[in-house]
Amino acid sequence: MDATTTHVDESSIRYAGWRIVGVCFVLATFGWALGFYGQSVYLAELQRVHGWPASTIATATTFFYLFGALLVAFLSEAMRALGPRNCLLGGVLAMATATALLGQITAPWQLYAVNALLAFGWAGTSLGAVTNTLGLWFDRKRGMAISLALNGASFGGIVGVPLLVAAIGGFGFAGATLAAAVAMAVLLVPVILLFVGRPPRDPARLAGSSTLAKDAPSSRQIRAHAFRDVAFLTLTVSFALTLFAQVGFIVHLISFLDPVIGRERAAVAVSLLTLMAVVGRLLFSTVIDRLNQRLAASISFLSQALALAIVINARNEALLFFACALFGFSVGNLITLPALIVQREFDARSFGVLVSLITAVTQITYAFGPGIIGFLRDISGSYAVPFYGCMGLQLIAAVLILSRGRARRDRISVG
Repeated sequence: MDATTTHVDESSIRYAGWRIVGVCFVLATFGWALGFYGQSVYLAELQRVHGWPASTIATATTFFYLFGALLVAFLSEAMRALGPRNCLLGGVLAMATATALLGQITAPWQLYAVNALLAFGWAGTSLGAVTNTLGLWFDRKRGMAISLALNGASFGGIVGVPLLVAAIGGFGFAGATLAAAVAMAVLLVPVILLFVGRPPRDPARLAGSSTLAKDAPSSRQIRAHAFRDVAFLTLTVSFALTLFAQVGFIVHLISFLDPVIGRERAAVAVSLLTLMAVVGRLLFSTVIDRLNQRLAASISFLSQALALAIVINARNEALLFFACALFGFSVGNLITLPALIVQREFDARSFGVLVSLITAVTQITYAFGPGIIGFLRDISGSYAVPFYGCMGLQLIAAVLILSRGRARRDRISVG
Protein backbone atom coordinates (compact mmCIF):
# COMPACT_ATOMS: atom_id res chain seq x y z
CA MET A 1 0.00 0.00 0.00
CA ASP A 2 1.42 3.39 -0.97
CA ALA A 3 2.11 6.39 1.16
CA THR A 4 -1.15 8.05 0.24
CA THR A 5 -3.16 5.37 2.00
CA THR A 6 -3.97 5.16 5.68
CA HIS A 7 -3.32 1.63 6.96
CA VAL A 8 -6.60 -0.27 7.06
CA ASP A 9 -7.56 -3.92 7.14
CA GLU A 10 -9.63 -4.25 3.97
CA SER A 11 -10.27 -7.94 4.64
CA SER A 12 -12.12 -7.19 7.90
CA ILE A 13 -15.90 -7.36 7.69
CA ARG A 14 -15.96 -4.35 10.04
CA TYR A 15 -14.05 -2.18 7.60
CA ALA A 16 -16.18 0.84 6.63
CA GLY A 17 -15.35 0.34 2.98
CA TRP A 18 -17.73 -2.60 2.75
CA ARG A 19 -20.59 -0.26 3.64
CA ILE A 20 -19.51 1.88 0.70
CA VAL A 21 -19.73 -1.24 -1.47
CA GLY A 22 -23.35 -1.59 -0.31
CA VAL A 23 -24.07 2.04 -1.15
CA CYS A 24 -22.50 1.63 -4.59
CA PHE A 25 -24.55 -1.54 -5.17
CA VAL A 26 -27.80 0.40 -4.61
CA LEU A 27 -26.45 3.33 -6.62
CA ALA A 28 -25.64 1.03 -9.55
CA THR A 29 -29.05 -0.63 -9.26
CA PHE A 30 -30.87 2.63 -9.90
CA GLY A 31 -28.23 4.03 -12.24
CA TRP A 32 -28.42 1.10 -14.66
CA ALA A 33 -32.17 0.52 -14.21
CA LEU A 34 -33.07 4.10 -15.14
CA GLY A 35 -30.05 5.23 -17.15
CA PHE A 36 -29.02 2.11 -19.09
CA TYR A 37 -31.60 -0.69 -19.26
CA GLY A 38 -34.39 1.86 -18.98
CA GLN A 39 -33.43 3.22 -22.41
CA SER A 40 -34.91 0.08 -23.99
CA VAL A 41 -38.22 0.73 -22.22
CA TYR A 42 -38.15 4.45 -23.05
CA LEU A 43 -37.58 3.74 -26.75
CA ALA A 44 -40.49 1.33 -27.02
CA GLU A 45 -42.82 3.47 -24.88
CA LEU A 46 -42.05 6.80 -26.59
CA GLN A 47 -42.70 5.10 -29.93
CA ARG A 48 -46.07 3.88 -28.65
CA VAL A 49 -47.13 7.14 -26.99
CA HIS A 50 -45.88 9.66 -29.57
CA GLY A 51 -45.37 7.60 -32.72
CA TRP A 52 -41.84 8.96 -33.20
CA PRO A 53 -39.47 6.97 -35.48
CA ALA A 54 -37.04 4.58 -33.80
CA SER A 55 -34.12 6.50 -35.28
CA THR A 56 -35.29 9.79 -33.69
CA ILE A 57 -35.54 8.32 -30.21
CA ALA A 58 -32.40 6.21 -30.55
CA THR A 59 -30.41 9.25 -31.71
CA ALA A 60 -31.46 11.05 -28.53
CA THR A 61 -30.15 8.02 -26.62
CA THR A 62 -26.88 8.38 -28.53
CA PHE A 63 -26.72 12.02 -27.45
CA PHE A 64 -27.29 10.91 -23.85
CA TYR A 65 -24.35 8.51 -23.91
CA LEU A 66 -22.11 10.92 -25.81
CA PHE A 67 -22.65 13.85 -23.48
CA GLY A 68 -22.37 11.55 -20.47
CA ALA A 69 -19.01 10.32 -21.76
CA LEU A 70 -17.63 13.86 -21.85
CA LEU A 71 -18.67 14.28 -18.22
CA VAL A 72 -17.22 10.92 -17.13
CA ALA A 73 -13.79 11.83 -18.58
CA PHE A 74 -13.36 14.43 -15.85
CA LEU A 75 -15.07 12.54 -13.03
CA SER A 76 -11.81 11.85 -11.18
CA GLU A 77 -11.16 15.61 -11.03
CA ALA A 78 -14.71 16.20 -9.79
CA MET A 79 -14.19 13.61 -7.06
CA ARG A 80 -10.99 15.35 -6.01
CA ALA A 81 -12.59 18.81 -5.94
CA LEU A 82 -16.03 18.01 -4.48
CA GLY A 83 -15.53 14.72 -2.69
CA PRO A 84 -17.34 11.42 -3.35
CA ARG A 85 -20.40 12.28 -1.25
CA ASN A 86 -21.27 15.45 -3.19
CA CYS A 87 -20.59 13.81 -6.56
CA LEU A 88 -22.87 10.87 -5.76
CA LEU A 89 -25.62 13.12 -4.40
CA GLY A 90 -25.45 15.30 -7.51
CA GLY A 91 -25.70 12.23 -9.74
CA VAL A 92 -28.72 10.86 -7.86
CA LEU A 93 -30.65 14.13 -7.92
CA ALA A 94 -29.91 14.73 -11.61
CA MET A 95 -31.03 11.26 -12.62
CA ALA A 96 -34.17 11.35 -10.47
CA THR A 97 -35.21 14.72 -11.90
CA ALA A 98 -34.56 13.66 -15.49
CA THR A 99 -36.47 10.39 -15.04
CA ALA A 100 -39.51 12.26 -13.75
CA LEU A 101 -39.36 14.69 -16.70
CA LEU A 102 -39.19 11.87 -19.27
CA GLY A 103 -42.88 11.17 -18.71
CA GLN A 104 -43.82 14.81 -19.31
CA ILE A 105 -42.20 15.49 -22.69
CA THR A 106 -44.32 16.18 -25.76
CA ALA A 107 -41.74 17.02 -28.47
CA PRO A 108 -38.47 15.46 -29.64
CA TRP A 109 -36.38 18.51 -28.69
CA GLN A 110 -37.54 18.09 -25.10
CA LEU A 111 -36.22 14.51 -25.17
CA TYR A 112 -32.75 15.88 -25.95
CA ALA A 113 -32.94 18.40 -23.09
CA VAL A 114 -34.01 15.73 -20.62
CA ASN A 115 -31.31 13.36 -21.85
CA ALA A 116 -28.70 16.07 -21.20
CA LEU A 117 -29.78 16.17 -17.56
CA LEU A 118 -29.97 12.38 -17.47
CA ALA A 119 -26.34 12.31 -18.67
CA PHE A 120 -25.26 14.20 -15.54
CA GLY A 121 -27.08 11.58 -13.50
CA TRP A 122 -25.48 8.72 -15.45
CA ALA A 123 -21.99 10.17 -14.91
CA GLY A 124 -22.61 10.34 -11.16
CA THR A 125 -24.19 6.90 -10.71
CA SER A 126 -22.56 4.54 -13.23
CA LEU A 127 -19.23 2.80 -13.78
CA GLY A 128 -16.92 5.80 -13.44
CA ALA A 129 -18.56 6.93 -10.20
CA VAL A 130 -18.55 3.43 -8.68
CA THR A 131 -14.94 2.60 -9.56
CA ASN A 132 -13.57 6.00 -8.56
CA THR A 133 -15.45 5.95 -5.27
CA LEU A 134 -14.36 2.43 -4.34
CA GLY A 135 -10.80 3.25 -5.40
CA LEU A 136 -10.70 5.70 -2.47
CA TRP A 137 -11.60 2.98 0.04
CA PHE A 138 -9.86 -0.08 -1.43
CA ASP A 139 -6.45 -1.07 -2.72
CA ARG A 140 -5.76 -4.81 -2.30
CA LYS A 141 -9.46 -5.75 -2.36
CA ARG A 142 -10.40 -3.25 -5.06
CA GLY A 143 -11.23 -5.84 -7.71
CA MET A 144 -13.55 -7.75 -5.38
CA ALA A 145 -15.21 -4.56 -4.14
CA ILE A 146 -15.88 -3.34 -7.68
CA SER A 147 -17.22 -6.73 -8.78
CA LEU A 148 -19.60 -6.94 -5.83
CA ALA A 149 -20.84 -3.37 -6.23
CA LEU A 150 -21.40 -3.73 -9.97
CA ASN A 151 -23.75 -6.63 -9.37
CA GLY A 152 -26.13 -3.78 -8.66
CA ALA A 153 -25.94 -2.93 -12.37
CA SER A 154 -27.26 -6.36 -13.27
CA PHE A 155 -29.80 -6.29 -10.45
CA GLY A 156 -31.08 -3.01 -11.88
CA GLY A 157 -31.77 -4.78 -15.15
CA ILE A 158 -33.38 -7.78 -13.46
CA VAL A 159 -35.87 -5.76 -11.42
CA GLY A 160 -35.86 -2.42 -13.22
CA VAL A 161 -37.24 -3.37 -16.64
CA PRO A 162 -40.14 -5.55 -15.38
CA LEU A 163 -41.04 -3.00 -12.70
CA LEU A 164 -41.01 -0.14 -15.21
CA VAL A 165 -43.14 -2.10 -17.67
CA ALA A 166 -45.56 -3.12 -14.89
CA ALA A 167 -45.72 0.45 -13.52
CA ILE A 168 -46.40 1.85 -16.99
CA GLY A 169 -49.24 -0.64 -17.38
CA GLY A 170 -50.72 0.42 -14.05
CA PHE A 171 -50.01 4.16 -13.86
CA GLY A 172 -49.10 5.19 -17.40
CA PHE A 173 -45.70 6.37 -18.58
CA ALA A 174 -45.78 9.69 -16.70
CA GLY A 175 -46.87 8.10 -13.43
CA ALA A 176 -44.31 5.32 -13.68
CA THR A 177 -41.34 7.62 -14.31
CA LEU A 178 -42.39 9.90 -11.45
CA ALA A 179 -42.68 6.95 -9.06
CA ALA A 180 -39.24 5.66 -10.09
CA ALA A 181 -37.69 9.09 -9.54
CA VAL A 182 -39.20 9.48 -6.09
CA ALA A 183 -38.10 5.99 -5.05
CA MET A 184 -34.52 6.69 -6.14
CA ALA A 185 -34.25 9.99 -4.29
CA VAL A 186 -35.98 8.81 -1.10
CA LEU A 187 -33.78 5.73 -0.79
CA LEU A 188 -30.37 6.92 -1.96
CA VAL A 189 -30.07 10.46 -0.62
CA PRO A 190 -30.23 9.50 3.09
CA VAL A 191 -28.05 6.41 2.52
CA ILE A 192 -25.31 8.48 0.89
CA LEU A 193 -25.52 11.17 3.58
CA LEU A 194 -25.31 8.53 6.31
CA PHE A 195 -22.54 6.24 5.03
CA VAL A 196 -20.35 8.12 2.53
CA GLY A 197 -17.93 10.13 4.60
CA ARG A 198 -14.22 10.92 4.38
CA PRO A 199 -12.30 8.17 2.55
CA PRO A 200 -9.02 6.76 3.92
CA ARG A 201 -7.38 7.40 0.52
CA ASP A 202 -7.13 11.14 -0.16
CA PRO A 203 -8.21 11.75 -3.79
CA ALA A 204 -6.05 14.88 -4.02
CA ARG A 205 -2.97 12.96 -2.96
CA LEU A 206 -3.74 10.12 -5.33
CA ALA A 207 -3.86 12.69 -8.12
CA GLY A 208 -0.34 13.79 -7.31
CA SER A 209 -1.09 17.19 -5.78
CA SER A 210 0.39 16.30 -2.40
CA THR A 211 4.04 16.40 -1.50
CA LEU A 212 3.61 12.85 -0.24
CA ALA A 213 2.93 11.85 -3.84
CA LYS A 214 5.23 14.31 -5.61
CA ASP A 215 6.52 11.60 -7.95
CA ALA A 216 3.02 10.63 -9.08
CA PRO A 217 2.01 11.76 -12.61
CA SER A 218 -0.65 14.38 -13.16
CA SER A 219 -3.96 13.51 -14.77
CA ARG A 220 -2.85 15.24 -17.97
CA GLN A 221 0.38 13.24 -18.10
CA ILE A 222 -1.47 9.97 -17.52
CA ARG A 223 -3.89 10.69 -20.37
CA ALA A 224 -1.10 11.73 -22.74
CA HIS A 225 0.88 8.55 -22.06
CA ALA A 226 -2.22 6.36 -22.28
CA PHE A 227 -2.85 7.25 -25.92
CA ARG A 228 0.71 6.19 -26.79
CA ASP A 229 0.52 2.87 -24.94
CA VAL A 230 -0.31 -0.21 -27.03
CA ALA A 231 -1.83 -2.09 -24.09
CA PHE A 232 -4.18 0.77 -23.24
CA LEU A 233 -5.15 1.35 -26.87
CA THR A 234 -6.00 -2.30 -27.60
CA LEU A 235 -7.89 -2.54 -24.31
CA THR A 236 -9.88 0.60 -25.03
CA VAL A 237 -10.64 -0.01 -28.70
CA SER A 238 -11.68 -3.65 -28.22
CA PHE A 239 -14.08 -2.80 -25.42
CA ALA A 240 -15.37 0.22 -27.33
CA LEU A 241 -16.28 -1.99 -30.29
CA THR A 242 -17.93 -4.71 -28.27
CA LEU A 243 -19.82 -2.27 -26.02
CA PHE A 244 -21.06 -0.48 -29.14
CA ALA A 245 -22.61 -3.80 -30.16
CA GLN A 246 -23.76 -4.71 -26.64
CA VAL A 247 -25.45 -1.41 -25.81
CA GLY A 248 -27.08 -1.10 -29.22
CA PHE A 249 -28.46 -4.63 -29.00
CA ILE A 250 -29.83 -4.21 -25.47
CA VAL A 251 -31.49 -0.84 -26.20
CA HIS A 252 -33.31 -2.32 -29.21
CA LEU A 253 -34.00 -5.74 -27.70
CA ILE A 254 -37.56 -5.10 -26.54
CA SER A 255 -38.47 -3.47 -29.87
CA PHE A 256 -36.99 -6.48 -31.69
CA LEU A 257 -38.72 -9.11 -29.54
CA ASP A 258 -42.07 -7.33 -29.13
CA PRO A 259 -43.58 -8.44 -32.47
CA VAL A 260 -42.12 -11.93 -32.02
CA ILE A 261 -43.04 -12.89 -28.45
CA GLY A 262 -44.93 -9.85 -27.05
CA ARG A 263 -43.97 -6.92 -24.80
CA GLU A 264 -44.25 -8.74 -21.46
CA ARG A 265 -42.26 -11.76 -22.63
CA ALA A 266 -39.69 -9.41 -24.12
CA ALA A 267 -39.30 -7.73 -20.72
CA VAL A 268 -38.78 -11.18 -19.18
CA ALA A 269 -36.07 -11.86 -21.77
CA VAL A 270 -34.26 -8.66 -20.73
CA SER A 271 -34.54 -9.74 -17.08
CA LEU A 272 -33.13 -13.16 -17.96
CA LEU A 273 -30.26 -11.47 -19.78
CA THR A 274 -29.39 -9.37 -16.74
CA LEU A 275 -29.87 -12.29 -14.33
CA MET A 276 -27.30 -14.22 -16.31
CA ALA A 277 -25.02 -11.18 -16.10
CA VAL A 278 -25.05 -11.59 -12.30
CA VAL A 279 -24.45 -15.33 -12.55
CA GLY A 280 -21.61 -14.81 -15.00
CA ARG A 281 -19.92 -12.14 -12.88
CA LEU A 282 -20.21 -14.17 -9.67
CA LEU A 283 -18.78 -17.32 -11.27
CA PHE A 284 -16.11 -15.30 -13.03
CA SER A 285 -15.01 -13.52 -9.83
CA THR A 286 -14.04 -16.84 -8.21
CA VAL A 287 -11.39 -17.56 -10.85
CA ILE A 288 -10.48 -14.25 -12.52
CA ASP A 289 -7.30 -13.75 -10.48
CA ARG A 290 -5.95 -17.02 -11.90
CA LEU A 291 -6.95 -16.36 -15.52
CA ASN A 292 -5.57 -14.43 -18.43
CA GLN A 293 -8.09 -11.59 -18.27
CA ARG A 294 -7.62 -10.54 -21.89
CA LEU A 295 -8.23 -14.10 -23.09
CA ALA A 296 -11.34 -14.24 -20.90
CA ALA A 297 -12.54 -11.01 -22.52
CA SER A 298 -11.93 -12.44 -26.00
CA ILE A 299 -13.98 -15.55 -25.22
CA SER A 300 -16.75 -13.33 -23.84
CA PHE A 301 -16.84 -11.33 -27.08
CA LEU A 302 -17.12 -14.53 -29.12
CA SER A 303 -19.97 -15.86 -26.97
CA GLN A 304 -21.95 -12.67 -27.55
CA ALA A 305 -21.37 -12.93 -31.31
CA LEU A 306 -22.78 -16.48 -31.22
CA ALA A 307 -25.81 -15.28 -29.25
CA LEU A 308 -26.47 -12.57 -31.83
CA ALA A 309 -26.37 -15.16 -34.61
CA ILE A 310 -29.04 -17.20 -32.82
CA VAL A 311 -31.26 -14.16 -32.14
CA ILE A 312 -31.17 -13.08 -35.78
CA ASN A 313 -32.10 -16.49 -37.19
CA ALA A 314 -34.38 -18.01 -34.52
CA ARG A 315 -38.10 -17.51 -34.01
CA ASN A 316 -38.62 -20.24 -31.41
CA GLU A 317 -39.32 -18.64 -28.02
CA ALA A 318 -37.18 -21.08 -26.04
CA LEU A 319 -34.23 -20.59 -28.39
CA LEU A 320 -34.57 -16.80 -28.16
CA PHE A 321 -34.53 -17.00 -24.36
CA PHE A 322 -31.44 -19.21 -24.54
CA ALA A 323 -29.70 -16.68 -26.80
CA CYS A 324 -30.54 -13.83 -24.41
CA ALA A 325 -29.17 -15.87 -21.51
CA LEU A 326 -25.96 -16.65 -23.43
CA PHE A 327 -25.52 -13.00 -24.38
CA GLY A 328 -26.21 -11.89 -20.80
CA PHE A 329 -23.65 -14.28 -19.28
CA SER A 330 -20.89 -11.93 -20.49
CA VAL A 331 -22.63 -8.58 -20.01
CA GLY A 332 -21.64 -8.15 -16.37
CA ASN A 333 -18.05 -9.20 -17.01
CA LEU A 334 -17.64 -6.73 -19.86
CA ILE A 335 -18.62 -3.95 -17.46
CA THR A 336 -16.17 -5.16 -14.79
CA LEU A 337 -13.21 -6.38 -16.87
CA PRO A 338 -11.77 -3.03 -18.04
CA ALA A 339 -11.23 -1.85 -14.45
CA LEU A 340 -9.75 -5.22 -13.44
CA ILE A 341 -7.34 -5.20 -16.38
CA VAL A 342 -6.29 -1.64 -15.54
CA GLN A 343 -5.80 -2.73 -11.92
CA ARG A 344 -3.51 -5.58 -13.04
CA GLU A 345 -1.54 -3.97 -15.87
CA PHE A 346 -1.05 -0.32 -14.87
CA ASP A 347 0.33 1.71 -11.99
CA ALA A 348 -2.06 1.95 -9.03
CA ARG A 349 -1.75 5.75 -8.88
CA SER A 350 -3.16 5.96 -12.41
CA PHE A 351 -6.21 3.81 -11.65
CA GLY A 352 -8.87 6.52 -11.23
CA VAL A 353 -7.79 8.56 -14.25
CA LEU A 354 -7.39 5.54 -16.54
CA VAL A 355 -10.73 4.01 -15.57
CA SER A 356 -12.46 7.36 -16.14
CA LEU A 357 -10.65 7.71 -19.48
CA ILE A 358 -11.47 4.24 -20.78
CA THR A 359 -15.07 4.65 -19.60
CA ALA A 360 -15.34 7.97 -21.44
CA VAL A 361 -13.77 6.68 -24.68
CA THR A 362 -15.86 3.51 -24.78
CA GLN A 363 -19.00 5.44 -23.92
CA ILE A 364 -18.35 7.95 -26.70
CA THR A 365 -18.11 5.00 -29.08
CA TYR A 366 -21.11 3.01 -27.87
CA ALA A 367 -23.14 6.22 -27.68
CA PHE A 368 -23.60 5.86 -31.45
CA GLY A 369 -24.78 2.25 -31.16
CA PRO A 370 -28.51 2.82 -30.53
CA GLY A 371 -28.76 5.58 -33.16
CA ILE A 372 -26.86 3.72 -35.89
CA ILE A 373 -28.76 0.49 -35.23
CA GLY A 374 -32.05 2.40 -35.31
CA PHE A 375 -31.06 4.09 -38.58
CA LEU A 376 -29.99 0.81 -40.21
CA ARG A 377 -33.19 -0.85 -39.01
CA ASP A 378 -35.32 1.94 -40.53
CA ILE A 379 -33.63 1.87 -43.94
CA SER A 380 -33.32 -1.94 -44.18
CA GLY A 381 -36.74 -2.77 -42.70
CA SER A 382 -35.39 -5.29 -40.18
CA TYR A 383 -32.82 -5.77 -37.45
CA ALA A 384 -30.85 -8.41 -39.39
CA VAL A 385 -28.41 -5.96 -41.03
CA PRO A 386 -27.47 -3.99 -37.87
CA PHE A 387 -27.25 -7.14 -35.71
CA TYR A 388 -24.95 -8.85 -38.23
CA GLY A 389 -22.83 -5.70 -38.11
CA CYS A 390 -22.64 -6.02 -34.33
CA MET A 391 -21.45 -9.61 -34.76
CA GLY A 392 -18.62 -8.39 -36.97
CA LEU A 393 -17.50 -5.86 -34.36
CA GLN A 394 -17.49 -8.55 -31.67
CA LEU A 395 -15.26 -10.78 -33.80
CA ILE A 396 -12.79 -7.94 -34.48
CA ALA A 397 -12.66 -7.09 -30.77
CA ALA A 398 -12.02 -10.74 -29.85
CA VAL A 399 -8.80 -10.68 -31.87
CA LEU A 400 -7.68 -7.15 -30.95
CA ILE A 401 -7.91 -7.60 -27.17
CA LEU A 402 -5.22 -10.30 -27.27
CA SER A 403 -2.55 -7.80 -28.34
CA ARG A 404 -1.03 -5.68 -25.58
CA GLY A 405 2.63 -5.04 -26.37
CA ARG A 406 5.08 -5.39 -23.51
CA ALA A 407 3.45 -6.25 -20.18
CA ARG A 408 4.69 -3.81 -17.53
CA ARG A 409 2.99 -3.12 -14.22
CA ASP A 410 4.55 0.36 -13.97
CA ARG A 411 3.53 1.63 -17.41
CA ILE A 412 1.95 5.10 -17.47
CA SER A 413 3.45 5.78 -14.06
CA VAL A 414 5.73 8.71 -14.90
CA GLY A 415 5.37 11.87 -16.91
